[in-house]
Amino acid sequence: MGVSEKKFGVLPDGEQVKMFHLENKSGAYVEVTDFGALLVKVCVPDKDGKLTDVVLGYDDLESYEVNGCFFGAVIGRSGNRIAGAKFSLYGKEVTLAQNENDNNLHSGPNAFEKKLWKAAEISQEKNSVIFHRISPDGENGYPGEFDVYVKYEFTEENELKIHYQGICDEPTIANMTNHSYFNLNGEGSGTAMDQYLTIHARYYTPVADSHSIPTGEYAEVAGTPMDFTTPKRIGQDIDADFQQLKFTGGYDHNYVTDNYAKGSNRLIATAYSDKSKIAMDVTSDCPCVQFYAANFVDNEKGKGGHIYNKREAFCLETQVEPNAVNTENFHSPVLEAGEQYDSNTSYRFYIKD
Repeated sequence: MGVSEKKFGVLPDGEQVKMFHLENKSGAYVEVTDFGALLVKVCVPDKDGKLTDVVLGYDDLESYEVNGCFFGAVIGRSGNRIAGAKFSLYGKEVTLAQNENDNNLHSGPNAFEKKLWKAAEISQEKNSVIFHRISPDGENGYPGEFDVYVKYEFTEENELKIHYQGICDEPTIANMTNHSYFNLNGEGSGTAMDQYLTIHARYYTPVADSHSIPTGEYAEVAGTPMDFTTPKRIGQDIDADFQQLKFTGGYDHNYVTDNYAKGSNRLIATAYSDKSKIAMDVTSDCPCVQFYAANFVDNEKGKGGHIYNKREAFCLETQVEPNAVNTENFHSPVLEAGEQYDSNTSYRFYIKD
């Protein structure tokens, strides 16, 4: 019970990496590591009380040093894509590192998920750990020195709370998220397409083509395969004859969630497995969420010798819209100099009959 730590490995430069185990009174637990502030395990009871690890990942540090799928990754400074890997901020042209087509994806190569963070605070009382790092001015092209914290807290109600905070000495972009892949039957259990999903969003942002940059418009989900306003099996319409799904090989789209108000947390999505009876509520103060059905996971060697393949999990990445910095009518990801960045997302697990 509470927070314990153990060695997880050694980086090539000799720095030690630790794993932090956050366990509540029921025995359910979460594991996170100071390498990348990564979320490695979420073990919660299924309908029979059996602890089930519901996130995909790896057993060893070396795999997380590669981690092309971003399993469990804290994404920073900016989640998702920025078109052409550039933007203009107060008349200054900013050029970012390109790492997908001509775009900047998840902040570029060797971003926050590949850095060693410091465990700045451990609380037994709150069953939490706070990771800290300073992202230097110009890291992957992003302006300003960004002093950033990520807090993981695991409650007695099996709710994993993630709190992002930061401050920068220049205007910059801040749009942080977590890229965990969920399978409510357990990682390595096969397809997640029979699991149910609700996304409280009447609109999504269509993409222009297979490079997944939004067109800049909001489109209604009603009457399309993109509609998850009521519970639906993820796989029900994923192969529909619908251009947006063909562009991205299945769901990989940003949803504009209902009832957004700055700083206000609300329920944005619920997932459920009628096999394990595990349900997951996603609560956030972000305006949007990227729903990704793991379309591009292929023969990935994961935990316990499991081989992960496409559509065996799903991601719900809270955020502002992709390429928002270059799109006038999207929510702004700009963080002013000296302004406090503050964002909360939580995942609560429970049994639903």
